[in-house]
Amino acid sequence: MTGPRLLHYSDIENAYDTPERIGRLAGTLRERRAADPESALVCGTGDNVAPGVLALTTKGGQALDFFGAVGTDVETFGNHDFDFGPERTRELVAESPQQWVTANVEEAGSRFAAEHTLPWTVRAAGGATVGFVGVTSALTASINPEAKDLGFTEPVRAAREAIADLRAERDPDYVVALSHLGRADERLAAETDADVVLGGHLHAETVERFDDTVLTRPGVNGAVCFEVLPATGEVRRHAVDDGPLHADLADHLRDRMAAAGLDEVVAHVATPVERTEAACFHGESRIGNFVADAYRWAGNRAVEDGVDLALQNSGGVRSGPPLTGDVTVGDLISVVPFEEPAVVLELDGAALRAVLAESGGSDVGFGAPDWWHGHVAGAELVYDYAGHDLVDARVGGDPIDDDRTYRLVTAAYLLHTADEFPTLTGLERVATLDTQYQLLVDYARACGIVPTIEGRVERRGL
Repeated sequence: MTGPRLLHYSDIENAYDTPERIGRLAGTLRERRAADPESALVCGTGDNVAPGVLALTTKGGQALDFFGAVGTDVETFGNHDFDFGPERTRELVAESPQQWVTANVEEAGSRFAAEHTLPWTVRAAGGATVGFVGVTSALTASINPEAKDLGFTEPVRAAREAIADLRAERDPDYVVALSHLGRADERLAAETDADVVLGGHLHAETVERFDDTVLTRPGVNGAVCFEVLPATGEVRRHAVDDGPLHADLADHLRDRMAAAGLDEVVAHVATPVERTEAACFHGESRIGNFVADAYRWAGNRAVEDGVDLALQNSGGVRSGPPLTGDVTVGDLISVVPFEEPAVVLELDGAALRAVLAESGGSDVGFGAPDWWHGHVAGAELVYDYAGHDLVDARVGGDPIDDDRTYRLVTAAYLLHTADEFPTLTGLERVATLDTQYQLLVDYARACGIVPTIEGRVERRGL
């Protein structure tokens, strides 16, 4: 007997829009469970309901298909699991087969969805008992406007208290923290006595050890799942694309996509536009330029005298299959799958310079220190990571004038959050455009999809 085996998935997000991928993730998890059903526990660590095109059309209902197919045992919340509001999240929790665990999500002073959630739970597997606690980033109310009426207490403290209660009441053989904290997963591993931290939110695949605690994050979009053995600390990596296909689930999701009517072709792409993590977070990219160009184009059409530049936060551009061949409405929605508009702001040059400097994003909770968090149109930036300094910034080819007023098009989301581009938080919009994805659709119909790398962003000191 090897003891319990924890089958860990996280941040599925828009993998639902690729039925083959989600079918193989389900097939891989089912195969690993079947290898020794008595020892396996399937664990999710958040952002497994949304975002994505299919998630928009079903309000997260497609996740229930997946949860049922893999027989998830325990799950905690990610920030995107509240994308359709707390009431819809409560409905999904009530209908899903797994036990949801949260020690720090509150509503009106009590645990969120208390009739369906627990601060901790215990499962038997592999001849041992495993206790689970769950925590979610305290920034969730800031980074997800739909969660603004919920409370998120300090997660490490909440986890420590829940673990103490768990050990006092049940004293399990192993304690596992289900965590959606991003880089703060590492604090959780270092500052609690959990044996395993199954993490999420940070999209970089991770296996680390902090003394006797194992930390894993399987990355984004269901490409990988981990099998963690608490008894030995061993971590087994399973590449999903090499795994078996759960054909019934894949076919069901294809049927859901077809019923949503998202297959209208709006453009043809001869050279694939990549949507990898590198394309989203490692400087200038064709997909980032396409999104920023669409915003600027829309702003120039909608606002008298036009706009100066556009900015898209990298975290809002979702990774996934490349845009290639016949590109449909659904393909473009999947790039920025949120029911949020773009907005036009006015700010002086000094404030604009501060905003653009925040593209370096050294303090953003979900990214690695060398990630780049801003895609621009109408601007050229030079950023030095050694000093975390924007050493040059130009708009329309000219240096930024601190006393001039500039018009910027960006995602309305950035007005709500202090995690990304905090200089924009709380600013008043001067115009509201259509939803972000509709701007991409309109721009593609009018101008095609032919982005190029133009030297908009230069990164130094890496």
